[in-house]
Amino acid sequence: MIISDDQAWTDYGFMGHPHIRTPNLDRLASQSRQFTRGYVPSSLCCPSLATILTGSFPHQHGITGNDPPLPAAIPGAGKYSSPQFLAGRTRLNQRMNENPALPRLLASAGYRSFQSGKWWQGHFRHGGFTHGMTQGEDAGGGRHGDAGLRIGRETLQPIFDFLDEAGRDGVPWFVWYAPMMPHDPHTPPERFLARHRATSPSVHVARYRAMVEWFDETCGQLLADIDRRGQASDTIVVYVTDNGWIQSPDNPRYAPRSKQSPYDGGLRTPILIRWPRQIQATVINHPVSSIDLLPTLLHAAGVAVPGGAPGINLLDDRAVRRRDSVQGACFAHDIPDLDHPDRGLRWRWMIRDGWKIIVPDAINEPEGTVELYRVDQDPLELVNLTQREPRRVRRLLRELDRWWPGPLQARPKP
Repeated sequence: MIISDDQAWTDYGFMGHPHIRTPNLDRLASQSRQFTRGYVPSSLCCPSLATILTGSFPHQHGITGNDPPLPAAIPGAGKYSSPQFLAGRTRLNQRMNENPALPRLLASAGYRSFQSGKWWQGHFRHGGFTHGMTQGEDAGGGRHGDAGLRIGRETLQPIFDFLDEAGRDGVPWFVWYAPMMPHDPHTPPERFLARHRATSPSVHVARYRAMVEWFDETCGQLLADIDRRGQASDTIVVYVTDNGWIQSPDNPRYAPRSKQSPYDGGLRTPILIRWPRQIQATVINHPVSSIDLLPTLLHAAGVAVPGGAPGINLLDDRAVRRRDSVQGACFAHDIPDLDHPDRGLRWRWMIRDGWKIIVPDAINEPEGTVELYRVDQDPLELVNLTQREPRRVRRLLRELDRWWPGPLQARPKP
């Protein structure tokens, strides 16, 4: 599983970007069951990654934000090493232990699994991985990956060593390759940056575009190693990004309507599944979700899918055709209440029949209004059609409430 970190759905050669070159991902896409309209339910790293692993929505698995409440009295980065913060992180890590997780479920069929890259839930074993790089706060590590963040930017050797061991022992394996790429800091090698200096509106955009190409190079190195081992035909490769990113031309940060937003700039991602000789390469424009990856991979591996899992098997044509909507919810970056994590809700959203509705939470987004877009014709969500389509808005609101009505009814009365 290859998970890009903070990359817009437009920023690939195979998705038509005029300047960014991604030859390795382009090749993977050409060999894959390619879902061009994939979505993640939440446009923030930690809850999105937790959804991929658990196959459930953030309001279900309880990891709705990146961080627990931060102590206001402690200045700067010291917040992240405070006892209050670490105690909150421990509670979030326990949520991962309490939920079904893909590596744990695969272990029942004899799989070994390796974690590398972004990982917010402490030690890699909290996710059910048998091997990994991230040691977590209990070992004095960082908040979202510590040693695991070396992968891609510095080396791929830990993955190669894991594959060597699995090969010697003759066991099936699962690799989680989630490098902090193209995520900031945007520090690409000059060989990538030089090509973008003249064609980008600013050096910030040039650095981001170069990071995408550097990430693509590491994907090529990983896929080449699988080829070298003669395992390509027996290996399922999945690609997805954790959330979108539109680079600000004025500073190193992201622009509005991307990360942490309910717009496609933060939620949409291509999803690729390659399995030579088992599935045919094709392009599918029907909307699907990263919540579908867990049941898809468990079906392929012959492992039972947990009861109540909301996703579908993306290798089942009938299930894909019958999927009538995708939906999700975006929450506060810092979880305001660990006992009721859904109280950090900012927006719910749903896509159905080419229409997308965005519904702000009345408490956390009091200035927000309902928005409606025809995203199959207006992919940048420029024309809000709420006033023109009141009946459609009412119908989609009812359907969104049937999916999840939000936490308002759970809040105490003022």
